[in-house]
Amino acid sequence: MSAQALSDDQVAQELKKMTAFIKQEALEKAREIQLKADEEFAIEKSKLVRQEIQSIDSQYEKKFKQAAMSQQITRSTSSNKTRLRVLQARQELLDQLFEDARKKIATKGKDEDYEETLKGLILECMYMLHEPKVGVRCKKDEKETVEKAAEAAAKEYKEKIGDDVEPVIDEKEYLPEESAGGVFITGSGGKIELNNTFEERLKMCETEALPAVRLTLFGENENRKFTN
Repeated sequence: MSAQALSDDQVAQELKKMTAFIKQEALEKAREIQLKADEEFAIEKSKLVRQEIQSIDSQYEKKFKQAAMSQQITRSTSSNKTRLRVLQARQELLDQLFEDARKKIATKGKDEDYEETLKGLILECMYMLHEPKVGVRCKKDEKETVEKAAEAAAKEYKEKIGDDVEPVIDEKEYLPEESAGGVFITGSGGKIELNNTFEERLKMCETEALPAVRLTLFGENENRKFTN
């Protein structure tokens, strides 16, 4: 049986069918490639977006930490400056307080109770020395007042202790004229010296009574853990 030859129309139809099939295959392959490309693009895009988000988050966290640190440093610096200004103001107040006290004690000799004050200062030294004879050094212009105060102190010493004590005014060496007053007591022939002048008492007050003065003026320090 011999094959029948195709006519030109049949050949054209067959070519048309083959062309349509190949075109359909190409379209399907193109869609497949496009879908795969879109999928890979979406995956890569999502990956890049995540990386950028992580980078942005990391940069934000770093900048946030830097800002927080800067703010903390600024706050600490400001707090320290404020604290220093407060401490300086307090110290200036204390300095002024003791300066006013120095000026005030300079007029103590004019007070009516000055003789009684001198008596107390002398008597305190007599109790400390506990000797039959003590030297008393004072300002030259206060000699008479100091003599009366010393006699009164010796009398009270006799009453309280039962022993006699002789206060002797040192007429060879007086306290400086610029001294605020008070007395300088000596014992054991001048070997022991007790400074009970107003200046010395104020110095003692500045050191020993300073914590109490601070507490009275400024209250308790909240930052202090120990008070003893």
